[in-house]
Amino acid sequence: MSNKQVCAFLGDDASPEVMQPTIDIIEDMQLGIDFHYPAVGADAKSTTGSLFPEQSKQAIDAADATFFGSTSGNSTAALFYLRWGKQTFANVRPSQWLPGYASPMANPENIDFVIVRENLEDLYLGLEGDLEDLAALNYYSRHARANLADLGPGKYAIKTITERGSERVIRHSFELARQRGQKRKVTVTCKYNMLSTADGLFLDTAKKVAEDYPDIDFEHFIVDDFLCRMIAHPEDLDVVVTPNLYGDILSDGAAGMIGGLGLAASGCYGTDYAYFESAHGTAPDIAGQNIINPTATMLSAAMMLDYLDMQEAALRLRQALGSVYSEGRILPRDQGGTASTTEFCAAVRALL
Repeated sequence: MSNKQVCAFLGDDASPEVMQPTIDIIEDMQLGIDFHYPAVGADAKSTTGSLFPEQSKQAIDAADATFFGSTSGNSTAALFYLRWGKQTFANVRPSQWLPGYASPMANPENIDFVIVRENLEDLYLGLEGDLEDLAALNYYSRHARANLADLGPGKYAIKTITERGSERVIRHSFELARQRGQKRKVTVTCKYNMLSTADGLFLDTAKKVAEDYPDIDFEHFIVDDFLCRMIAHPEDLDVVVTPNLYGDILSDGAAGMIGGLGLAASGCYGTDYAYFESAHGTAPDIAGQNIINPTATMLSAAMMLDYLDMQEAALRLRQALGSVYSEGRILPRDQGGTASTTEFCAAVRALL
């Protein structure tokens, strides 16, 4: 059996400090994965004249998956290609508390749900500009009871929800609820009371898709109501699906409930491709200090192993990580410990 091929982008600032040791751990597990490091950003610009050269794009296309480090801008072109070029429409962000996580919640023991964020539409299409550009269209706000041209100078952003985009991410969420085999429930949340046309389409699409999954419970809440429920009763949740912006915000909140963004893994799935990255940023304030928490990166790697049909290895990695936390001797700084990134990674490697 031939090896799996994975493209790796180490990212910017503190990101390489967690990406490289995680890759080293996976290579030590001898799973039959070949890692490739396509040129991107400033290094690629200096040698090829492009921030994202064609050969790097071809490397992504030829790979079975991509492992992506957090970027502050140098790798944005590669990230956008992984997202819109590869049509990775479902951003899956698990939120599961493990013993040893420094959760601010009084009783975090039963927090184990997933937020599925639509990854390609909504306000993230970047359709922004000057209000005066829309004046000729005579758009009328029924809420403000005025034409846009009457509001004065300003900016606009267009929110876009499509039937196709909604249907595929919602169906992905129902399939995920089946695979998880836990509460077997899908919760849809958006602002369908105020945005009855755009978010209303997302909800209506979910209701139609739910008819194809009679074995999966279905519920829906307005997003502000849902946020309150997520904090008060996270144990009621299983798979949550939402348009792009809400999912970005809610998943960071969910990470805060279990102990912070240093624990927040992420995988972005399309029909025939996926890439994996931690949900946190590049942490420039601690770059070079060897204290960034590698947990989110390791858990993202475990999601990648699942995707590559290496479920046993993914389980081993998660169990080793969980054991280090439950023992409580070697914990990252953001989880109340004193361990360096290197020390924490060594502890996980020792258990593998």
